[in-house]
Amino acid sequence: MAKLNVNGVVREFEAEEDTPLLWVIREQLGLTGTKYGCGVAQCGACTVHIDGEPTRSCVRPVSTVTAEQKITTIEGLSKDGSHAIQKAWAALDVPQCGFCQSGMIMAAAALIREKPKATDADIDAAMTNICRCGTYNRVRAAIHVVVKGGDPNSAGLNIQHVEGSKA
Repeated sequence: MAKLNVNGVVREFEAEEDTPLLWVIREQLGLTGTKYGCGVAQCGACTVHIDGEPTRSCVRPVSTVTAEQKITTIEGLSKDGSHAIQKAWAALDVPQCGFCQSGMIMAAAALIREKPKATDADIDAAMTNICRCGTYNRVRAAIHVVVKGGDPNSAGLNIQHVEGSKA
């Protein structure tokens, strides 16, 4: 039986060598936050971190990941949604349909870890995920919220929440 270190827990699984990591994560380990989008590493819905690097798991054969490497999925980013990027995402109502959001959040978290003062050029280079709803302006704003210290009002969006409070 093969092993993977996912979200800090070493887990056993059985799969063919060429099985995409995504399918082991979703089907064998039951972590369904990581999504299947395109299957060719273009959309980014399947983004996870391997040793801190954002990785498109839909094309990564599971046999290329060792038990020593640390995989982090959206479920492992924070147990309660307390990661700064998750808080900004919620404060700015970034998702519409939400399908791409786990991959977007994982890519944004990696960017902020690597470049805590990310510029628009850094965001453009790092955020290659596809959002069919077109929430790119809110994604950029959420990243800026974190870069600027966490105040949603600093993002420049005037978002009215359903209950009437402003973000």
